[in-house]
Amino acid sequence: MSNDHLHAEKHFSGSEIVRDIVIGMSDGLTVPFALAAGLTGAAQSNSVIVTAGLAEIVAGSIAMGLGGYLAGKTEIDHYDSELRREYYEVDHFPEKEKEEVREVFADYGLSPNAQHLIVEELAKDKEKWVNFMMRFELGLEKPDINRARQSALTIGISYIIGGIVPLSTYFPLFSSNAKDGFVWSCLVTAICLFIFGYFKTKIIGQPPLKGAFKILFIGALAASSAYLVANWIS
Repeated sequence: MSNDHLHAEKHFSGSEIVRDIVIGMSDGLTVPFALAAGLTGAAQSNSVIVTAGLAEIVAGSIAMGLGGYLAGKTEIDHYDSELRREYYEVDHFPEKEKEEVREVFADYGLSPNAQHLIVEELAKDKEKWVNFMMRFELGLEKPDINRARQSALTIGISYIIGGIVPLSTYFPLFSSNAKDGFVWSCLVTAICLFIFGYFKTKIIGQPPLKGAFKILFIGALAASSAYLVANWIS
């Protein structure tokens, strides 16, 4: 049996969902953590920290989700605009568009005769011709029309989940004062940041330990800076 039959290609296809989870979760873990750390340096009441933290999580998840929605909507609008332009150019400047297709195949090393045959066959189907130009001339893939809503929901939920982690240790069930809550928050958040960074980088094929320490460092830097500034001001 040949090696071709034994070979199974493995490609990661969930990059957009992972990107949204990373955006939401990373900000959710670091921003509320930094806020809680800063308030710990200025306030002694757990109730104040929890109230402010929950308000930030709600506002942050909405803002982040809305940002994801607008980014997805902009991508769709941009694609539709370029698609209309390509249809117009194919209808009004077909020879110029054929030349552009030949240039694409020339970059792949095809002979002029092969270029001519392929272009003439491709030009028989306007829709396939335009789709080819969108992908290989402009480098644009057709976006999912539901992408904007999915992105907003994924980012928002990920932000909420990430934000609850550092804030949960200030609840009465875990600590009775801000200092104890802060210590536990640092421990729990550090573990979550490390695990999150590890699996995030492993999924996308990068060195997992390096990614884990990188995410942990960013979170620690944000929290320590907020704590020191708030403590200094108070």
